[in-house]
Amino acid sequence: MPRQDTHAKIAEHVQRLGELHPPIALSSVDRTIVDPAAVKARFGHTIDYLARVELEVDRNVLELLVLLPDVDDTNKTFYSDVWQPQEIQHGLILDRLQTDLGRDPAVPHMEVNFKIKVLGALANLKPIQDIAKLMYFLTGASTERQAVLAYNHISSGLKEMGETAIAETIINPIKQQEPGHFAFYNMSASAMVADKVLKPWQLFLTRVLREKSYGLVGTNSRDDFKADMGKVAEELGIDQDLEGYAREIGRVEQRLLWASKEGMTFPPYILKALRESVDLYRERGLATTAG
Repeated sequence: MPRQDTHAKIAEHVQRLGELHPPIALSSVDRTIVDPAAVKARFGHTIDYLARVELEVDRNVLELLVLLPDVDDTNKTFYSDVWQPQEIQHGLILDRLQTDLGRDPAVPHMEVNFKIKVLGALANLKPIQDIAKLMYFLTGASTERQAVLAYNHISSGLKEMGETAIAETIINPIKQQEPGHFAFYNMSASAMVADKVLKPWQLFLTRVLREKSYGLVGTNSRDDFKADMGKVAEELGIDQDLEGYAREIGRVEQRLLWASKEGMTFPPYILKALRESVDLYRERGLATTAG
């Protein structure tokens, strides 16, 4: 059966991720920085933001336990044995890097979102859990794509600055682990849609919920975090082409949820979230200057 083959491939992918990409050891990192002040000025805020997001993985696991009470073995293996150990190590290494730059340690946000709790209260109903699972896969695909693009920008920038040690032993090893996570979410979401796990009304509700709840990585429905993400967009130059960035991070859900909408190259709520973050950052900057 095609469905069995697909699920077997996803399970094999998860096993390979664990075997080929063990958590990055701190002892493997060369924290030599040629010009800490220059790195801090160019990428300090972004490194802080990414460190916080990576360190929030334990909260993400709690959210998954709430949303997916009947999770299957493949998903459980992925988030508990592969994804969580890798991501927490990313956070610890990035946090050490930012303290080397003279910044304060990251402060992860560990409170489970109220919306997650509400959806989780209904998650024992299988139709709702199927919706929650597809939402989880779509969120994961978008988040991991954002991570890959961010690490690409940082790696290129650090190499331009001559900061080879931290680029090659910190950013690049982290960057190499993220695409495997993206592939898992992409394959899993695609399989749900291809197998017609969700009925038309469930897909409709998924579209509505996605539009109402979409948030950029690490924003957690908080205006201060959205403004912080806006500063990341400026540091990395994302703000120069928000539509292009929206296409990159919205490709999976555009294909799976909105394929019937001709001419739509990305879900509009993604561009809206990007513009909101940049606007909030700029407004906060103007307010600080005026004060």
